Amino acid sequence: MSLYHEHILPHLIAFTCSQPQIMKKRSQVVPAARGRVLEVGFGSGTNLDFYDPARVDHLFALEPSAGMRRKASQAVEHSALSIEWLDLPGEEIPLDNNSVDTVVLTYTACTIPDAAAALAQMRRVLKPGGQLLFSEHGAAPDPGIATWQRRIEPVWKPIAGGCHLTRKPDVMLEEAGFRLASIERAYLPKSPKFAAFNYSGCAVPV
Repeated sequence: MSLYHEHILPHLIAFTCSQPQIMKKRSQVVPAARGRVLEVGFGSGTNLDFYDPARVDHLFALEPSAGMRRKASQAVEHSALSIEWLDLPGEEIPLDNNSVDTVVLTYTACTIPDAAAALAQMRRVLKPGGQLLFSEHGAAPDPGIATWQRRIEPVWKPIAGGCHLTRKPDVMLEEAGFRLASIERAYLPKSPKFAAFNYSGCAVPV
């Protein structure tokens, strides 16, 4: 990994993904996590304060970036949760079939190179009756904004750690074998519209 990706990008992502409008969405999604939880794209531990220790038995923190794991280390050390690092990408989740009750996916699907393979892995490890809690940005419904997303994406991706602007999280989840039990689609306030259309909710395996 380059100096930028391991030492600069983690700080930029942590700053961007902890803005108030994004933290509000996290606070609406993450507290519903229960049982054995897998968070894909743990990052700098931004979601930690939103987990309920009384509901979470164990948290698998999947994060392939050593820079992000370093940035999260202090928050992990002081957390009341039982946390176990998984330092592999989302396409290679090292857990057994049907082994977790909740998958948490927040502002991560946009950066996974093979998102379809990663979602298939999440579906594999999720127990029957389990839940995938998500909040992700993606393709905007307005043609003018969508056009700008397509234009900006080739320049945006290398700067933002591979972040795609044009993915459709709802469609991706359904194609991976999930049913959308609940979903909210809306622009985040006080954000540039090309990166602000948000999808959040709960998906269940079918």
